[in-house]
Amino acid sequence: MNHCKALFLVFFCIFSFNSFSQNLSTPGVNSQLYVGESDKQALIVGLGGSEGGNPWTSNYWKSTRDEFISQGYAFLALGYFGAKGAPDSLDRISLEKVYGAIMEATKNPKIDNRKIALIGGSKGGELALLLASHFKAIKCVVAIVPSHVAFPGLTSHLSTSSWTYQGLEVPYVPVSEETIPALIKRDLRLAFDTMLKDTVAVEKALIQVENINGPVLLMSATKDEMWGSTPMSEAIVNRLKGKKFRHYYEHIAIEGGHTEPLKHFEEIFDFLKKHFEKK
Repeated sequence: MNHCKALFLVFFCIFSFNSFSQNLSTPGVNSQLYVGESDKQALIVGLGGSEGGNPWTSNYWKSTRDEFISQGYAFLALGYFGAKGAPDSLDRISLEKVYGAIMEATKNPKIDNRKIALIGGSKGGELALLLASHFKAIKCVVAIVPSHVAFPGLTSHLSTSSWTYQGLEVPYVPVSEETIPALIKRDLRLAFDTMLKDTVAVEKALIQVENINGPVLLMSATKDEMWGSTPMSEAIVNRLKGKKFRHYYEHIAIEGGHTEPLKHFEEIFDFLKKHFEKK
């Protein structure tokens, strides 16, 4: 029995030595980097949604995070609000600071800074698309139940953008008076659908996804109770088609509610293997 325990401890020490994590010093963003033993690891960046914090560091996502490491990727978990060192609320988050955290991670000598992919869910999907549309170093996006426009920050008055770029608020679709009854009833899907009736604001807030410098995977929920991720993903596809986007893109609509696509990471691993690793 003692011999078995000794073997286990040796194995554990070897595994720990060959893969490690570190907190990065990144102003305004909580950053945890997980790196495997191989050289020239592509970097996967995980962005959570409106729950805040840094969810990709949690035990809940450990098995998925470990799967990325086992497949030869490095993994960067980012908390852009509601986490230590980050703003308290989702309000005018600087795209440059989030991008700066990603660039800080690429200084690790085991990471290939030519291969950066973002994976974001819900508001994190919105953020992933925005970041990739502004920064060419990002070479791949997986946006899970995303929006096709920027929406307000999560403040008490919902009167500011979620994001800033070059010191200015990213244009967003505002909350209208018509939206208020849905918000009082806490019917978020109806509230977002109502906001999207403002076609002038929508046009200004559209994410310029055609500027993304690599393949794009969209995963939506057909019965999304939070916001219309399937029609919004279809709008992204239509924009990519209309702008003659030169990279591969795909939209997978999954039957179920807002969180259902998070149960289908096999689709993401397959997409990355086919369209990101080979770039």
